[in-house]
Amino acid sequence: MKKKIILASASPRRQELLTQIGLDFEVHPSDWEEKTEKELPGEVVQELSFHKAMEVYHRLQAGAGESLAEESLVVIGADTIVACQGQILGKPGDKERAAGMLRLLQGGVHQVYTGVSLVWQEQGKTESFSFYECTDVRVFPMKEEEIAGYVETGEPMDKAGAYGIQGCFAAFIRGIDGDYNNVVGLPVGRLYQEMKKREFI
Repeated sequence: MKKKIILASASPRRQELLTQIGLDFEVHPSDWEEKTEKELPGEVVQELSFHKAMEVYHRLQAGAGESLAEESLVVIGADTIVACQGQILGKPGDKERAAGMLRLLQGGVHQVYTGVSLVWQEQGKTESFSFYECTDVRVFPMKEEEIAGYVETGEPMDKAGAYGIQGCFAAFIRGIDGDYNNVVGLPVGRLYQEMKKREFI
């Protein structure tokens, strides 16, 4: 049964990717505080994406009351992190941390993990499914002035690992092994297939 699609993320990049593959959806950003006791990157992103999707699902359920049981919807939650040399890198928040992350990434290979969770209602019960994708990203060596210049663009501040592959940082990408869209923030190919398998689209 086709479902109304809800994206539990304010990320313009994720919205663009869903639009790119032709899905109609509404945006209801999650208010869930990101916290986890998991340590493995794949488990971290799956847990965070699940809680984001579930928070929005319950909020919509509370707002709709009994009518939600009749309304057919699926909530998509997502979370992206960068892992490098045993460290998990989220959003830097300030210029100093952004520069530190870029120094760690330059000249080497790191992994980008995106977890995706689907939450929906079936026969009166809340159901969910989570998965993650991992992409290897190779970065050219960067000079200190190149790092400083990129930080000054402001682009790294709201991005895991302090860079956006679809932005100015493309100048420093040597190559990737895996799904490019996963690095942008949403593995839409896998997501589409999982939704099609469950006849949500």
